[in-house]
Amino acid sequence: MKAVTWQGNEDVRVEEVPDPRIEQPTDAIVRITSSGLCGSDLHLYKVLGPFIDPGDVLGHEPMGVVEEVGTEVDQIKPGDRVVIPFNISCGHCWMCERKLFAQCETTQNRDTQTGASLFGYTKLYGQVPGAQAELLRVPQAQFGPIKVPDGPPDERFLYLSDVLPTAWQAVEYAAIPEGGSVAIFGLGPIGQMAARVAAHRGARVIGVDLVSERLEMARRHGVETIDVSNGAGDTAAVAERVSELTDGRGTDSTIDAVGMEAHGAPFGALAQRAAGLLPDAVARPMIEKAGVDRLSALFACFESVRRGGTVSISGVYGGAIDPMPMMQLFDKGIQIRMGQAHVKRWIDEILPLVSDDSDPLATADLATHRLPLSDAPRAYETFQQKQDGAIKIVFEP
Repeated sequence: MKAVTWQGNEDVRVEEVPDPRIEQPTDAIVRITSSGLCGSDLHLYKVLGPFIDPGDVLGHEPMGVVEEVGTEVDQIKPGDRVVIPFNISCGHCWMCERKLFAQCETTQNRDTQTGASLFGYTKLYGQVPGAQAELLRVPQAQFGPIKVPDGPPDERFLYLSDVLPTAWQAVEYAAIPEGGSVAIFGLGPIGQMAARVAAHRGARVIGVDLVSERLEMARRHGVETIDVSNGAGDTAAVAERVSELTDGRGTDSTIDAVGMEAHGAPFGALAQRAAGLLPDAVARPMIEKAGVDRLSALFACFESVRRGGTVSISGVYGGAIDPMPMMQLFDKGIQIRMGQAHVKRWIDEILPLVSDDSDPLATADLATHRLPLSDAPRAYETFQQKQDGAIKIVFEP
């Protein structure tokens, strides 16, 4: 089959790889019909190379049609249309019983001290072959796959794999009071959907970004916007603008939907470039133990939230000694929640919305590019460079 493979920093290629097969009785094989390109994939593309091997298959946002199931899989059958959560969870361990599916103890990676395994996401998370491919082996298929109806276009349901549960959890963790306000930093796919979820729940939403197409998309859905293209690293200026819009207090909540590759953080950018040039054996401990993240968006969240407010972090960070403004956090009495999305925890709430023909979360207005797998190298570069109006890219094998 054809699959998108990592070959080195900023080097992905489409190659022929062996077809997956049933390896465990809880496996399924799914023929992929759509697979998203995620901002987290860009971390692999440039920053996290020391934790990935040449030839590893990328991607963790799939949906498709079941081709084969193992002997212990009875919740799906061949011919079913399914969406696959990006984290692999069993549904019955101690963590899963508490709906902490991203910490599943059955697929947890104890040797690297990380949570549940993820599709297409490095040695840190199980090195499970990813979903930007024609076929996908799905472990723990007795629980993970989400059945969806035939008929509507893929993009109606595709975002159940990652984007929508991650955005939903970001809003949940933000603890926005009824009728309250939230500032969302980063209007990529997660930020866009978090903005729509928050607005759907009745919040006042302010979106912060520096890309004109992203700002325009957010405005189409009723979001107030702040353009930081002329001062991406000036967190004080952003916070002042948020303060002006909120009677001098700041928003009740802020959401960081950017993560480790934020603009306006030159020292973090330098550390990331340095790590990318080092041999893997040297770069791995540097990334795991040092401060290599670009923190400008996170600091802006801390600056912009009101006293006693909540900061929700959905952007991915990797550094172990990133400097935190502890005095500011303590003085303002800020609460912080973060983590990988517990995808299956939120599906019962989200599925009725994406099944509604009125499309209340406007899932039809997110994908800007639908491309064949053969265009993956160009797609990764375009998405990384924020070119050609790229906000969400979907591969159609």
